[in-house]
Amino acid sequence: MLARVVGVPGAVLMGLGSILGTGIFVSLGIAAGVAGPSVVLAVVLAAVVATFNGLSSAQLAASHPVSGGTFEYGYRYLHPTLGFTAGWMFLAAKSASAATAALGFGGYVLSAIGHSGTTPRIVLALVAIVILTGIVAGGMSRSNRANGVIVSLTLVALASFVAAGVPAALDGAREHLAGLLPAGDEGYRDLLHATALMFVAYTGYGRIATLGEEIREPERSIPRAIIATLLATMVLYGAVSFVAVAAVGAPRLAEATHASAAPLEVLARGFGVPGVAWLVAAGAVTAMLGVLLNLLLGLSRVLLAMARRGDVPRGLARLDGERTSPRRAVVVVGALVAALALTGNVKTTWSFSAFTVLVYYAITNLAALRLPAERRLYPRWVPVSGFVGCLGLAFWVESGVWLAGLGLIAVGLAWHGFARRRSQPFRRPG
Repeated sequence: MLARVVGVPGAVLMGLGSILGTGIFVSLGIAAGVAGPSVVLAVVLAAVVATFNGLSSAQLAASHPVSGGTFEYGYRYLHPTLGFTAGWMFLAAKSASAATAALGFGGYVLSAIGHSGTTPRIVLALVAIVILTGIVAGGMSRSNRANGVIVSLTLVALASFVAAGVPAALDGAREHLAGLLPAGDEGYRDLLHATALMFVAYTGYGRIATLGEEIREPERSIPRAIIATLLATMVLYGAVSFVAVAAVGAPRLAEATHASAAPLEVLARGFGVPGVAWLVAAGAVTAMLGVLLNLLLGLSRVLLAMARRGDVPRGLARLDGERTSPRRAVVVVGALVAALALTGNVKTTWSFSAFTVLVYYAITNLAALRLPAERRLYPRWVPVSGFVGCLGLAFWVESGVWLAGLGLIAVGLAWHGFARRRSQPFRRPG
C-alpha cells in the first residue's frame, strides 16, 4: 500500500492542478473553432455532465479508496473486462491529454518570446516531460509541493486575464455573442461536439479518485475535495470563456489556437493593460506544467493498479522510496506521453482524449449504479444522468477519432484475453 500523505487542501490542489491548464488555456480555442459563440454554452453543458460524473467518482472513491480509480471500481462492482477497459481508456485518454499539455506549454513559451514552429514546440514539450517525470518519480510529497506553487500562479494569471478583459468583453458582447444560441441541426451538432471537447477540460477531478490510496481519511476527504474542485473550476471556466469570446469573438480565438497553441496570451495582448499578456503566458506555462505533473501522477497510479492485477507486466507494480513512488510505472508513462507529443498537433491529441475519457466515465457511472444502498452518497439518478451524458457525447467527435478509439478498445481487449490466459496455470489434458 502507498503511504497516506495527502489531506483535503492537498487533494483540492491536485484536482485544480489537473484541471486548470490545457482545458482553459488551449481547448477553449479548439472548441470555439467548432461551435463559434456557442462554445460558452458548451462550457456550461460540459460542467453539468462533469458534475454528475464527479459525484459518481466521489462516492466510489469514498467507498473503495485505492489507487486506480475506475479501473478498480470496474473490477469490484462490474466485471474484469469493464475494469480493464476503463484502465485502458484512462491510459489512452490521459496520455493524450498530457501530450496536449506538454505541447501547450511549448506553444505558450514560444509565443511569449516571439517565436513559433512545430519542431521547437515539440522539443520544449519533450524537455518538460522528462523533467516532470523525474519529479513524479521522486514521490508524492515532492509532487504536492511543486503542484501548490503551480496552481497558485495559475489562479493569479486567470484572475488577471478576466479582470483586464472585462471592459473589452462588455463592449463586444452584443456583436460577438450574437450567435450564442445554435441554429439548425448543424448548429446543435457543433454544440454537442464542442461540449464533448470541453468535458475533458473538467475531468481532472478524477485525479483525486485515482490517488485514493494516498489521501488521509478518504471516506470524508475525497467527496469534499472533488466537490470543492468542481465548484471552483466552473466559476473560473465560465468567467474566462465569457471574457475571451465576448472580447474578440470565437473565430479569432480559434485562429489564435491554431496558429500558436497559446490563444489566451494572444488575446491578452489586445486588452491594453501592461504586463497582463506576460502574466497570462507565465500562468499558462505553469498551468501546463501542473496538468502534466498531475496527469503523470494519475497515469502512473492506474498503471500500478493494472500491474497489480496482471493486466500489464507485474514488474510495473514495484514501489520505491519507502512506498512513495512506483518509479517503473512513472517512467513507462513518461515515455508514452513523449511519443504522443511527437505528433505536434493539439487538436488531434485533445479530440482523441475526448472520446476515450467519455468511455472511461461512462464505466464510472455504471460502477456507481452498482454501489450497495448503504454505501451510496447520492441518488441513483445521478450516475444514470452521468452515463447517458457520457455516451451521448462520445460519438459527437469526428468519426475518425471515435473509430480509432473503438479500434483501440478492441486491441486492448485482445491483449487482456491473452494476458489472462497466460496467467492461468497450465493443466495437462485428462
